[in-house]
Amino acid sequence: MDRPAGVTIEPAAAEALIRTWLAEVVVGLNLCPFARPLLGTRGLRIAVCTATAAADLRRAFLRELDLLQSSPEDEIATSLLAFPAALGDFEDYLEFLDEAQALLIESGLEGEVQLASFHPHYLFADEPADAASHYSNRSPYPLIHLLREDMLSRVLAEDSDPEQIPARNIATLEGIGAAALEQRWWQMFGEPGADGEAG
Repeated sequence: MDRPAGVTIEPAAAEALIRTWLAEVVVGLNLCPFARPLLGTRGLRIAVCTATAAADLRRAFLRELDLLQSSPEDEIATSLLAFPAALGDFEDYLEFLDEAQALLIESGLEGEVQLASFHPHYLFADEPADAASHYSNRSPYPLIHLLREDMLSRVLAEDSDPEQIPARNIATLEGIGAAALEQRWWQMFGEPGADGEAG
């Protein structure tokens, strides 16, 4: 969510909101088979970076990347890195995401760690701005999900038709409708997910 300049964001409060989003949206709407088994376990790590400077954001990402690859899966299965005080503009977020992907490759972890992207104002390039499908990648704060490739492969292998997961998600969201999803967003997070203006 966008915050006015000078407003302090407590990491614990940001983490609590992310956990609500995971439970009510990601798992509640069955958008991700990866999330349900990890919800509420210690293997799901949520890191909150309250920095605003680009160099600090990069350091936070590299720190999280190093922690994930150096920890056993039973300690940290996956990590969500949130930026509640930065990257509120979606285009700025996409630029940082590209940089994060480049850092991952430079670190020699391509093929071991995969990045997934979520943002309060996420827009798929080929979808109308008011499409319900955008909500599959909308989150309370800008965040990057760091996933272990081998773990993701195991989870997807358990799905009878993993290639249909995106289509199923779109069908679920369209069945609810963008207006209803926006209303839910207001109730949970205090801002609309569709128009890009903070509440």
